[in-house]
Amino acid sequence: MTSHDDLPYRPCVGVVLFNRERLVWVGHRIQQFKDDEATGIGMWWQMPQGGVDKGEDLREAARRELTEETGVRSAEIIAEAPDWFYYDLPPQLVGVSWKGRYRGQKQRWFAMQLTGDDSEVDISGIGHKPEFDDWRWAPLADLPELIVPFKRNVYVQVVAAFAHLAA
Repeated sequence: MTSHDDLPYRPCVGVVLFNRERLVWVGHRIQQFKDDEATGIGMWWQMPQGGVDKGEDLREAARRELTEETGVRSAEIIAEAPDWFYYDLPPQLVGVSWKGRYRGQKQRWFAMQLTGDDSEVDISGIGHKPEFDDWRWAPLADLPELIVPFKRNVYVQVVAAFAHLAA
């Protein structure tokens, strides 16, 4: 059996979608795991994010993930985080998520500006099963408190990288 430390990180992109009021889109994930302290009791809010296909350009992956998860097509990239951000899955999820092939994710984050309006949001799942059962706009600074604990450090880094855009 492969140890947690020997597994690679899954390449992923994340999107911070700002509206005109400088609030950020967050979706409430359809719960996949039993609530506990590690997975985050009631903390299943997150921004759009997902895996990068082999050979896929990171900016194109960010646009694709945004559309797949939120339905939003009217958005433009306004910034990119300077580094990859990493998180490890809690031990009880390593063998469950992504068929046990990854220890966590390395994420490249992009800030986007919504150029359309809220009517464009469609969380019914475009091209795949839906990932969210609700969504809302929230202040960027609030995001670390909304996310599951094992992803919190990434969200702290994302907030720091894009805080200048929320002003």
